Amino acid sequence: MSTDKPAVRRVVVDEGSAGQRLDNFLLRELKGVPKTHVYRVIRAGEVRVNKGRAHADTRLEIGDEVRIPPVRVPEKAEAPAAPAREFPVVFEDEHLLVIDKPAGVAVHGGSGVSYGVIEALRRARPQARFLELVHRLDKETSGLLMIAKKRSALTNLQDQLRDRETGKTYAALVWGDWPDKLKVIDVPLVKFVGGDGERWVRPGKPDEDEAKRSISLVKVVQKTPQFSLLDVTIKTGRTHQIRVHLQQAGHPIVGDPKYGDFERNRELARGAAKFDRMFLHARQLRFTHPATGAEMSCEAPLPPECEKLMTP
Repeated sequence: MSTDKPAVRRVVVDEGSAGQRLDNFLLRELKGVPKTHVYRVIRAGEVRVNKGRAHADTRLEIGDEVRIPPVRVPEKAEAPAAPAREFPVVFEDEHLLVIDKPAGVAVHGGSGVSYGVIEALRRARPQARFLELVHRLDKETSGLLMIAKKRSALTNLQDQLRDRETGKTYAALVWGDWPDKLKVIDVPLVKFVGGDGERWVRPGKPDEDEAKRSISLVKVVQKTPQFSLLDVTIKTGRTHQIRVHLQQAGHPIVGDPKYGDFERNRELARGAAKFDRMFLHARQLRFTHPATGAEMSCEAPLPPECEKLMTP
């Protein structure tokens, strides 16, 4: 624990925090303080907004003054600091940033990962007042990732994603000859924790309580004797949706370490191609610009190692 005596803080809400709930604002201001303690001080009336009592779900506005009571913040464990890192920029303005994320990089820290894209970007851009992930990509997946530079952009883009007003298309290479007639996969998915403590997803039954409807649209782009290259557009955004949908159709994604054909993946990694990643790439993103209303389309070409695998 820190030995410095904590003091009352008064924080004025800026544009980066406008529209945020009080509890979420405090959890960010008091990093490391247990959630239960944050909610306790709110309930006790120790947190004030413009000198009045406030609730956890109070929405903050620009110019509001938040009184934060003395709270002892635990000293951070000696975790390695995120190294500053920029990523290939596909689009950027004052509202948002779209990058081309490499495979093998987590989007954020947690679950055994000290840091990810967002922590590295914040370190590389110390002057940025607001940088938040709009959505996520699996660590093994490469491609387009949206980061909001304003809270208004974050909420707008997340609303679009929730309402499926965006188009997300992925390039996926699968083993075998994908049937041209299989264009729509409408199979519910269930999340569960395996015996290894890992998060897993499996196909569910329509009447299963935990099963969530999941729809993927599939189009064949190219075929080789070994593989089929697909464009997959998701109409729902479930965890591991594309990976499980393609696997349950009998054609797992090449290089998938979780749901793939492990024997063939191993042969491919050790063979002449030396291909040792998952071939899933977020290649196109269509959305409405949160400030201008313009229709946006961002694209990221296949990474060189993926292109090379497709070249005879």
